[in-house]
Amino acid sequence: MELKPSGNLKIDTFSMRIGDIEGVELDRLHALSLSVGWPHRAEDWQFLRESGEGFVALDDIGRVLGSAMWFAHGADFATVGMVITSSRLQTLGAGQWLMKRVFEKVAGRDLRLNATRAARRLYLSLDFQPEKTVYQCQGIARTEAMGRPADIRGDVRSLDARDIPAAIALDAAGFGVRRAALIEKLFAHSAGYGLFKGETLSAFALCRSFGRGHVVGPVVAERDADAVAVVRPHVADHSGSFLRIDTHMDNGEFAAFLSHSGMPVFDTVLTMSMGKRLADFAVGGAVAPVTYALASQTLG
Repeated sequence: MELKPSGNLKIDTFSMRIGDIEGVELDRLHALSLSVGWPHRAEDWQFLRESGEGFVALDDIGRVLGSAMWFAHGADFATVGMVITSSRLQTLGAGQWLMKRVFEKVAGRDLRLNATRAARRLYLSLDFQPEKTVYQCQGIARTEAMGRPADIRGDVRSLDARDIPAAIALDAAGFGVRRAALIEKLFAHSAGYGLFKGETLSAFALCRSFGRGHVVGPVVAERDADAVAVVRPHVADHSGSFLRIDTHMDNGEFAAFLSHSGMPVFDTVLTMSMGKRLADFAVGGAVAPVTYALASQTLG
């Protein structure tokens, strides 16, 4: 019988206690992510806190030494992210302690996360299964090297609030889970472009402030050319500034477009799952929407 994790953990010469992430000042969370080289601003932490729930690990004098968050979508699925432990604690069991607290809150749900190289051993020990590599593509966006636009089947235009229901449905088909609240929140913080065939939304890409500049995602489309069509305007909007996209695509027209647009692969993480595998969420049919870019590594 598995024992319930305690509310305190003795580490080396000091103890840690669990706390609700809502009760922690943003500058302290920002300092935690900076300590491990993650680009999240205080504003990015706030967006995540408004979108999900989480724990922090605190020492005896209230310093934030770790975090873990989860983002539930319905009663059966959640993504896990922002699992951070300070460098002095990474081999002392703090990550596993935090994850076991998360497991109490997401019991019965299928889980998905994106693991850094440093964290993969932890997640494998907790029975997460490897799925796909995520390519973190980033750099200074440039339009002069994007190449000629492919033939577009439809019209590309800016998105507004009227397009949210269609985007929710398209995202659900590509991601495999309906994320209505998250897509609505992303719309409120993003600029968006959609590809329309008649009155039907067939592809879309959102872009918002994040980290060193902006991040594009999610991107959902049925084929590479459509994904390129809705990302291209974002590249033009941010030409000369920092832009990032996290994608599972490592070849083909979409991957080539990102590289030519000033966003080569910078790093990789690994999508992992517990419960249902990625293939179990796939939509059948000859032509189905595909998630070309994640909302973020944390959100999936």
